[in-house]
Amino acid sequence: MGKVAGGTGMAATLAVQNRRQMGRTAVSMLAAIAVGLLAGCVKRDSITVGAIPDDYRTNHPIFIAEKQEAIDLPVAAEDRGMTRTQRVALDGFLDSYDRSALPLVTIAVPTGAANDLAAADAARDFRAFIRSRGVPASRIMMASYQSPVVEASAPIRVSYVAMRAQTNRCGRWPEDLMNNSENKHYANFGCSYQNNLAAQIANPADLLGPRKQTEIDAENRSKVIDVYRQRGVSNEFLGKSEVDINF
Repeated sequence: MGKVAGGTGMAATLAVQNRRQMGRTAVSMLAAIAVGLLAGCVKRDSITVGAIPDDYRTNHPIFIAEKQEAIDLPVAAEDRGMTRTQRVALDGFLDSYDRSALPLVTIAVPTGAANDLAAADAARDFRAFIRSRGVPASRIMMASYQSPVVEASAPIRVSYVAMRAQTNRCGRWPEDLMNNSENKHYANFGCSYQNNLAAQIANPADLLGPRKQTEIDAENRSKVIDVYRQRGVSNEFLGKSEVDINF
């Protein structure tokens, strides 16, 4: 009987321990669930974005790509050589030519038009003028194209490829502006601003990174510092200054 009583007491003790362990496990699970629910209610400083970006800089990014610069110079059938108007226009066109990269300049002369002879004479003068502006002869190519109208005078096209900052083409209106329940920017928003900003960039390489720092002119810096030290603080500054300066 004593052994049976002892076995019964041990079984009761194990049952109590199992219940306590199960209780601790249940409490731990409830605590983990509560922490997860509370974490979902915490306020975070984040930006919620949708499938379509709502930033005009993302919708219309500025990128660097090759772009063909071209000018059509009209040539009359009675002209003989390059005129003054053509010289001024061509001079302004070559002003943005990158002489460090030396892209190929193409002179396209019309054929089969009413001004064939005049265009050929003007093209030779264009070539000589372009060489005088610092473009090597090896970077000038003469080409021809068929005039679409035989009776009319066709222009001479001068072109070259240059690196330019640009954006996508504007004018996309895929949806009605009034149909905007989410109060987001329309597709064309900010496109003209980005295009104008890209057009003002003189050197597109500035978008890739800063330029190399130039060397310091030690002699000029020393002169400027000496002038500043000799001049000191002027009486005019002391009279207009709101700060009490005592030396």
